[in-house]
Amino acid sequence: MSKYAGVRTLILLRHGQTEWNAVDRMQGRIDTDLTELGRHQAKEAARELVSRKAIAIVSSDLRRAYDTAVALADHTALTVRSDPRLRETSLGRWEGLNHREVDAEYPGARAEWRLNADYVPPGGESKLEVGARALPVVRELYAERQDWPGHTIILVAHGGLIAALTAALLDLPPANWPCLGGLANASWVQLSGHGPTIDRPGWRLDVWNAAAKVAPDVL
Repeated sequence: MSKYAGVRTLILLRHGQTEWNAVDRMQGRIDTDLTELGRHQAKEAARELVSRKAIAIVSSDLRRAYDTAVALADHTALTVRSDPRLRETSLGRWEGLNHREVDAEYPGARAEWRLNADYVPPGGESKLEVGARALPVVRELYAERQDWPGHTIILVAHGGLIAALTAALLDLPPANWPCLGGLANASWVQLSGHGPTIDRPGWRLDVWNAAAKVAPDVL
């Protein structure tokens, strides 16, 4: 028997590029579409991840994530289940603004947001709140999927959500949440659960910001 037979592998895949990503516009809950490059990135990530032999794919219901998840599912016999708890952080009044506009209207706020998991963008939600709403998705899968040990489950979501969920799974102190930086489009995080029970899952961070390299200048 493999020494990994009892290990639960969890991959968190960020969606491919959108037009808003390309111009540093804050998306949050706004439902944007993948660019042609983003669709290509999703297909490349799918080709890389299909070897993991996932047993389930769960996605944010926002189009940019869901379409990325479908690109992955097209390489498998799986269907995509959507879950709104995997949506990106609500950025409130920042949504639709680019970085320069946010900095002009709210000086110093983006820096505080990056460094403080408690910080709430005006009308939005904090990173701690994002982690708290996403964590039950994994706990439910842990309880429901008795076939998970020795296999992989893939969640497809957003950079902010993935960072917050990873910090929550690792039970990092809030002051340490900023140590998990940003994720490139169509990159992924891998965690492995070595613990015996849902209350002692023993999550370890194996991989951060891995990607199938797609050079935009050759497309």
